[in-house]
Amino acid sequence: MTNKLNQIGLDKQVSSSLANKLNELLANYQLFYMNARGFHWNIKGEKFFELHLKFEELYNDSLIKIDEIAERILTLGFVPLHTYGDYTELSKIKAAKNVSSGNKAIQEILNGYEVLLPLERELLEMSGVSNDEGTNALMSDYIREQEKLIWMYSAYLNQ
Repeated sequence: MTNKLNQIGLDKQVSSSLANKLNELLANYQLFYMNARGFHWNIKGEKFFELHLKFEELYNDSLIKIDEIAERILTLGFVPLHTYGDYTELSKIKAAKNVSSGNKAIQEILNGYEVLLPLERELLEMSGVSNDEGTNALMSDYIREQEKLIWMYSAYLNQ
């Protein structure tokens, strides 16, 4: 009889589903990160100093999350996607090219969260059902942080 559990004691088949969904999240975070980095570089206008720093915070945070997601996939016993081709093919977030307007950049960030949050909520539910506390805790933290950021970015745009 083959072992149905992975190295951390979770069902291998369920872990495969989680890893696939985490790879989808990883791909979207990579595009979210690249967009935030571009906003940081290309921002212009009256709020330059404020937004330049805010976008730097955002891409630094995204880079940490990218690493955490990839390491979680590895912990589950699978391989994280690691090519830009894979990311652009799988990501629902698309590249935001040559955005220099602060309001446009912030709207793009909010659009990105409209993709990331549902994926994270889906992963939260999947990980809860499968007793995967590691993924569950990660998604719970991301959701809590991003809900507040959505409120703040929306307030900036008077939405």
